[in-house]
Amino acid sequence: MSASDAHRTIETVWRMEAPRLIAGLARIVRDVGRAEELAQDALVVALKQWPEEGVPRNPGAWLMQAAKHRAIDSLRRDRLLARKHQELGHDIETDGNGAPDLDAALDDDVGDDLLRLVFTACHPVLSTEARLALTLKLLGGLTTEEIARAFLVPEPTMAQRIVRAKKALSDAKVPFEVPHGAELTERLSSVLEVVYLIFNEGYAATAGNDWVRPALCEEALRLGRILAGLSPQEPEVHGLVALMELQASRLRARIGPDGEPVLLLDQNRARWDHLLIGRGLKALERAQSLQGQISRDDAPGALPGPYLLQAALAACHARARTAAETDWARIAALYGVLARVSPSPVVELNRAVAVSMAEGPAAGLVLVEALMSEPALKRYHLLPAVHGDLLAKLGRHSEAQAAFTLGAELTKNQRERELMLARAQTAREAAARDGLDHSCSD
Repeated sequence: MSASDAHRTIETVWRMEAPRLIAGLARIVRDVGRAEELAQDALVVALKQWPEEGVPRNPGAWLMQAAKHRAIDSLRRDRLLARKHQELGHDIETDGNGAPDLDAALDDDVGDDLLRLVFTACHPVLSTEARLALTLKLLGGLTTEEIARAFLVPEPTMAQRIVRAKKALSDAKVPFEVPHGAELTERLSSVLEVVYLIFNEGYAATAGNDWVRPALCEEALRLGRILAGLSPQEPEVHGLVALMELQASRLRARIGPDGEPVLLLDQNRARWDHLLIGRGLKALERAQSLQGQISRDDAPGALPGPYLLQAALAACHARARTAAETDWARIAALYGVLARVSPSPVVELNRAVAVSMAEGPAAGLVLVEALMSEPALKRYHLLPAVHGDLLAKLGRHSEAQAAFTLGAELTKNQRERELMLARAQTAREAAARDGLDHSCSD
């Protein structure tokens, strides 16, 4: 195997094994930052040895063994061994030489270790931006350069953000554990929010020249699937996975040949990924079954969570063979429930769109114009975009032109800006024709 082939193999193995390595090491050293350094030390050894000696038959196990040796050396070098025995108690058995049995400690409860790492990386002590960066670094296996490029910030800025996040966890002495009771529910919401934010940034980029970033969607899906495997009884986890699977099924159809946005009703549904749709519908069925158990056993009549509801909304689109077959009445009703579960102006805006499709643009316009003074939507580019669309459908083209122009000014995404400017131009031309028609009739 050539050196370049070995390096590609190492990169692939690292992406697959890094979360497991870091999670196992973090349980031993009780410090996420140190655990990552130890795992990367093992990677450095692989980069030196594998191109010369060949890739081992079980590269993941090789990296784990190398990481274990680094962990032992680190504990001895820093004179932490006695303190670690006291801190970990029965978690680590010692061998005859008084060294910790890291083989047993790292090989046990791998799933639990990963779950601990997820909850640690998404701890509320960190800002949302820091949680996103640290999750992609520790669990996504992305490099700092890749994360910086995804969120359009300089690499040194992202590196500092990640370093500060790890230091904040260490300074706050955040325990490397899965929380319990009410804290578990609260922290799970934070974990799901981080994964969903990563997916959303890939599905509809907030800035830059690309409207979609499929790599981020893939990472979020991978993290969601891991989380579903580690928390099999949580309906919202399966709801989020279902939502992401169903949304991701449309990625290929969301952009045209030159990278331009293609809106939902204009998409070629033959380009939708029906394997992902099938997986999404199956995950939704699982979430709804679990939610039904909760409603029957614990809280009769309990409302489903926001991710499950959004997955049900996405399923309405996935099941429609054509845009005309979309059940907009059901979508509007689901948005009504979502507004009760997770009220926000953005949900109300989406509900207005659904109402406009179910009952006509005039009905939707009433709801949209009620949101025009909403402070939270003042700089939200999709509000004037939706407003412009409804105005255009009602033949109020001059007003639609102004709305699309405002939306173009507010968005930070170049592709979206081009789309809105094109729609503004179409509205301007329609307004000019209207003026000409009036002039001729006079």
